[in-house]
Amino acid sequence: MSLVDLDGLLATARAARSRAYAPYSEFRVGAALDAGERVFVGSNVENASYGLAICAERAAVAAAVSAGHREFRAIAVAGPDGALTSPCGACRQVLAEFNPEMTVVFTTPEGVTHMTVAELLPHYFGPFV
Repeated sequence: MSLVDLDGLLATARAARSRAYAPYSEFRVGAALDAGERVFVGSNVENASYGLAICAERAAVAAAVSAGHREFRAIAVAGPDGALTSPCGACRQVLAEFNPEMTVVFTTPEGVTHMTVAELLPHYFGPFV
């Protein structure tokens, strides 16, 4: 992907992972969202009422939107080393709302991979359908 440093984005996501609040699962996740001139980070925030937890990806999107950004080129997601950390279904749908062709970089047990949101969620619901 041109003009996006995917390795740097993943490093930023890994740094954000350290700030996660995950006392229940201990599965800390960080995300870094490339909005062109700025990168927004998010970390997962768990809650005793599990349905109120927020994923790192949606936290990053919320931070970017709150700052007035709506155009995203890529997102990196980093969980525990060696664990699969592709975005969950809810996060995939939120990302598709903004750019289904956005590159998603994430870790797997085999290493780092990337694909588009549309590849992760081929039948997304939204204004782009």
